[in-house]
Amino acid sequence: METNFYKSTGISLIVGSFLTIITMLLHPSGGDIEQLIKVSKSLQIAHSLAIFSLPFMLFGFYGLTHILSNKWRFSTLAFIIVAFGLFAAMLAALFNGLALPQFLTRYTKNITENTTVLYAIMNYGFTINKALDYVFIIGLCLAIVTYSLLIISSNKLPKWVGYFGIVVLTFLVIGLISNFTFTSLIGFRIFVFSIAGWILFCGGYLIKYSSDK
Repeated sequence: METNFYKSTGISLIVGSFLTIITMLLHPSGGDIEQLIKVSKSLQIAHSLAIFSLPFMLFGFYGLTHILSNKWRFSTLAFIIVAFGLFAAMLAALFNGLALPQFLTRYTKNITENTTVLYAIMNYGFTINKALDYVFIIGLCLAIVTYSLLIISSNKLPKWVGYFGIVVLTFLVIGLISNFTFTSLIGFRIFVFSIAGWILFCGGYLIKYSSDK
């Protein structure tokens, strides 16, 4: 039973990671109102895929939490932080990826008459999205640091996976300190691609761990 659980959660982590990578590759660049209306279908498809990936990611992290559990239960804390981060990602995808494009397309024929109001709503949406992105980014960073330290201190997964997570997050922290904008499309892609590698390794080793049992 336990080996099947680790295998299924490992596969889930890998599936979730690939879905988020595809989401980032499909995500079009933003722009003014006309541009957002033009790419509204692409935005909705990309963000629907992102939302679809989140349950896979959460289930996968549940398996990682279980395998790294000890008497201190720090892995459970990491899982709770991940859940907060993924929930913030879901809200960001719903607001700016699904709701905003659908809202703007209703004004396709009378953008000029409503420019001021539309830009005010759009900017407000972007502000909310930026805050949610930072909750997601910081939450995932804290959780991955915790998981990585637990991997290093245990013999459940290869220690180099833990060190790899620390190295990746060190570069991300340097980026934050140097005022690199991770909430832009390019910055968010760099963040997602960086952590996706670590998550893929964890998923692969969860599957391997189940096979070794």
